[in-house]
Amino acid sequence: MKEERQNQYIAVLRNCPTSPRKMRLVTDMIKGVEVNKALDMLKFSSKEASRKVEKLLLSAIANWQAKNEGARIEESNLLVKVAKVDVSRTLKRIQPAPQGRAHRIKKRSNHVTIAVASTDVSAQEEVLQEQENQA
Repeated sequence: MKEERQNQYIAVLRNCPTSPRKMRLVTDMIKGVEVNKALDMLKFSSKEASRKVEKLLLSAIANWQAKNEGARIEESNLLVKVAKVDVSRTLKRIQPAPQGRAHRIKKRSNHVTIAVASTDVSAQEEVLQEQENQA
């Protein structure tokens, strides 16, 4: 487990004021995709959440570059290993309704985690998982 985390480069966005359901539409799009292709997909997506995820992916790539100075992204075959969205706090607000009543509005937010890894590392992990499943 510890060895896996050393080969992954993580970026986290906390308390993002977007519904987790809307954010998952964007993160599911880039899971397991090569990094440059994922950036292109996010850049041309019409979703508002894609701008935030694009910025977060660039941060994960910068974390990879900080550890691997001199290495090129194109040669390292980076891919998005993990892209998950967790529920954060929910702000409860009141919307005025007819006849003096009030309706509750839930303003949802989320935490987004993106991990980037090299494809040769992920291939090794898949082999290890297959060996564990067989045993």
